[in-house]
Amino acid sequence: MEKLVALDKELFLYLNNLGAEEWDWLWIAISDKWMAIPLYALLLYLIFRKFGWKATLLTMVVVTLLITATDQLANLFKHGFERPRPCRQEGVMEYARYVAERCGRFGYFSAHAANSTGVAVFLGLLFRRAYPKMLFLLSIWALVVSYSRIYLGVHYPGDVVTGILIGICFGLLFHALRKYLFLKFLKD
Repeated sequence: MEKLVALDKELFLYLNNLGAEEWDWLWIAISDKWMAIPLYALLLYLIFRKFGWKATLLTMVVVTLLITATDQLANLFKHGFERPRPCRQEGVMEYARYVAERCGRFGYFSAHAANSTGVAVFLGLLFRRAYPKMLFLLSIWALVVSYSRIYLGVHYPGDVVTGILIGICFGLLFHALRKYLFLKFLKD
């Protein structure tokens, strides 16, 4: 386990130090949850256009539950494992670029990675027939958001990879939940 933790720190320092000061503003913006509002608005419009208002409301409820579930699970893990974030760990921050505006206490696992990946999988599957490349495009977006957490100095790669894996699982699970609810309550 110690080898894995050491490798995670080394990989963090390598990836984090790839950054350059002139690009910091972009990575801060990418990591900011409010910057995704235009993307979410476009996706909401596509859902409404494809499925109608009842299915759109159902989808919004399920996505809200998905994000809440990944957030709360991340909080449970963070307070259960109590792994310090790289921005709070001696022997790491002296060699890293800390760009984020804030640094929480614990970082295992990344809720940003879990949320963005979960939403990407969920919506990619929802649109797989109408827009076959949607899953690929949303997955790229989720990976960029996930990497931003390393760039900013607030998560180790292991935190991000765990978040991505949990996001995939929750995206699949909540897609199945939406399908079940749709068939039960909205299918004529």
